[in-house]
Amino acid sequence: MDTLNAQPMYHSPDIRAVYARVRQLAHLATDAADHLIDAVDILDHTRAGLPVELGNDLLAVLTEQQAREEAGRRFTLVANLTALGSSDALATAELFVAERRHRGFVPEHQPPALSPTQSATLRAVARGDVAITNNKPYPSREDIRVSITTIRALESRGLVMREDCPDWFRDERLHLTAGGRRDLAASFARPRPTGVTTRPAPPVPTAAASRSR
Repeated sequence: MDTLNAQPMYHSPDIRAVYARVRQLAHLATDAADHLIDAVDILDHTRAGLPVELGNDLLAVLTEQQAREEAGRRFTLVANLTALGSSDALATAELFVAERRHRGFVPEHQPPALSPTQSATLRAVARGDVAITNNKPYPSREDIRVSITTIRALESRGLVMREDCPDWFRDERLHLTAGGRRDLAASFARPRPTGVTTRPAPPVPTAAASRSR
């Protein structure tokens, strides 16, 4: 919010929508963090033999199995709260940049040219949709196609990076680097080239060519 407030801009309906989305994302992140802290407290208290608060001022001493089940419920809540967070963040960023462009504020940074496949992969990584196992990409959605060749090309340009993935079934998860975030943001709502391509004019027949006919 401080970053948004520091930008000189007209608070159009789109910009007000950006503010609303950022606030919503902040609340979701805070709620998710609270549930994770609760899960840790439940497990720690149970291991120490202490009672666990289950809501409505109810305290109970849980078995380890019960504690894991209670913690699992918190993890499910976190997954539900954050399921669309990365997609919403990407959409919010694009809405912000598009509206700023419309108002004449063009990003100073010009991103390098990316192929349509590279651009689509960069967006998929920004949404958190790409993980890797045995050096093979595994998108989280069936409508996404990602190749390891494209990932390596983006890695070589310093736009994406791999990190260990906590998912038991995936080895690594892809994230945007600072350069990747900057380049992707600069590409939002970027106008396409407007050059007109014309066909070359037919050759003018010469007098010699006319006589040969």
